Formats: sequence, structure tokens, C-alpha cells
Amino acid sequence: MNAAQLHTLLEQVARGEIQTAAAEQRVLDALRARPFEDLGFARVDHHRSVRQGFPEVILGIGKTPAQIADIAGEIVSRGSTLLVTRASAAVFDAVRLRVPQATYHPDAGLIAFRQQDVAAGKGTIVVAAAGTSDLQVAEEAARTAELMGNPVERVYDVGVAGLHRLLGERARLASARVIIVVAGMEGALPSVIAGLVDVPVIAVPTSIGYGASFSGIAALLGMLNSCAAGVSVVNIDNGFGAANIASLINHL
Repeated sequence: MNAAQLHTLLEQVARGEIQTAAAEQRVLDALRARPFEDLGFARVDHHRSVRQGFPEVILGIGKTPAQIADIAGEIVSRGSTLLVTRASAAVFDAVRLRVPQATYHPDAGLIAFRQQDVAAGKGTIVVAAAGTSDLQVAEEAARTAELMGNPVERVYDVGVAGLHRLLGERARLASARVIIVVAGMEGALPSVIAGLVDVPVIAVPTSIGYGASFSGIAALLGMLNSCAAGVSVVNIDNGFGAANIASLINHL
């Protein structure tokens, strides 16, 4: 049970839709549940949503499809929302044997199944991407933010090589509560956007670029050295991390 579910339950009690004894039992059941389940190769954290507002997320790199499927099945069996990042089609084939309701988003490399209430974000998160090559990371961020309860708008292919494309989207950028900016190459786009808006900008360097980009290190250093105020930076290709931070900001 997370904060949003507890709030809904208390409102139902206040409206007389659920008897106090029944609500008490649901809360006690949630408290009595084991805080984690030891699968031998993994300890699944069932109280992550209580502490952090969203269930444990599975990173699909470095695990076998069978291991991911077992963890996913355990998460879903406790009524939690499922999110697997960096997932392949082979991983999805294994997961859907345990979780038939799961959906695969190949454009983002995500497997998802929502079954928990989440509080709605206070405003809109805009995900801006410099180029088409950056879209998988951008979609990882966008779909993660949506699963976490946030309205999301996408502003894609607005890199600095054609600045007029970005300036045509100033109204949408200005309406955002948080902006995630995904860019490779030299990573200049977050600085440009941060100079146009008065909201937090979360910069995501991608590993897209030629040799001297050093698989995203050039973009990462460029973003860290941004002269525009209000820019924070996550790790290379970390669309999930950017979405998580943006969601926390949008729920304040």
C-alpha cells in the first residue's frame, strides 16, 4: 500500500463507502506483509513504494530473462506496478509468461503493467529530444514519467542545428513544470532551453555521436559545464533516472 492508496482508502471511510473495520484490516494486512522477499538471487523490496512513492524497478541489464521474470512475478503478486527498463524482446517473452497483462514498449525498451493508484503530478513534464537518434532514451523518460502519474508532452527533433524548430515550441516549454532534455553530440540543447524558461531542466546526455563524443562523455561534460542556471544532469542514457527526479519535483 502506497500513500495514494492509503489516501483513497481514508476518503472511502470518510464517505461511508468502506466500514472502519474493513479499512483497518486492509492496512494491517499491508503492514504484516514481508518487507522483502528473498528469491535467492534477488531480494525484492516490497516496501519501496511506502518509502519512495513508487515500487522497485527492475533493470533489465545483467540479469537473465528467467531472473527478470521471477522478480516481475513477485512484484506483481503483491499488487505493485511493474516497470522493467532496458528490456529486450526476449526478456518480454519470459516476463509475459508470468505477467500476461504486461506491455512491451520497444521504442523505450520498457516492460510495464500498472496496477497501483498513483497520485497525479501537479503539472506537465515536457520531454525534449535533440534528434531522432536520441528517441529511445527520450521515450524511456517519457513513458516512465507517465507510469509515475505525470502528464507528459513530447517535443522531439529540436536540436541546436536548427534552432528555429525549438523556438517554435516556446509556448509548450514555458507551460511545463519540469523539462527533461535529451541530447547527444556536444549536448548543447539543455543550456539553450534553460535560458528560455524558469523551471527546472534535467539534462540527459546520450551516447550518440562520432568518435570525439566518447560515447556520451562529451555531452555529459558539456551539460555539467552549462552556463545556464537551473540545469541538473543525470548519467549517460539515464532516461529513467531523469523521469524519476522530474516526477518527484512534479509531485511536490
